[in-house]
Amino acid sequence: MIDSKPFEKPVVVELGHVGKYRQISSTREAAECLMTVWPLNRGERHRDALDICLKALEGYRSTADARRALIEAARESEVLVPEDRLPDGKLH
Repeated sequence: MIDSKPFEKPVVVELGHVGKYRQISSTREAAECLMTVWPLNRGERHRDALDICLKALEGYRSTADARRALIEAARESEVLVPEDRLPDGKLH
């Protein structure tokens, strides 16, 4: 099995509905999330993030690049949960 390329620190997004938080801990999880459950308001950063995550899984980009790209895509789609807004124990 290919290494899932864990992130140094998870990225938290709010997907589906308000208050439903998802912690994304690896490049593989980020790619799956970008492909399957990402909101429909996808833009250029979403496409870039998916591309970078897939390249990182293949060993052509770094895990840090993938994490940064995911954060940019989450900001673009307005689903990024800032660290200071994280509720304790509400992650899915």
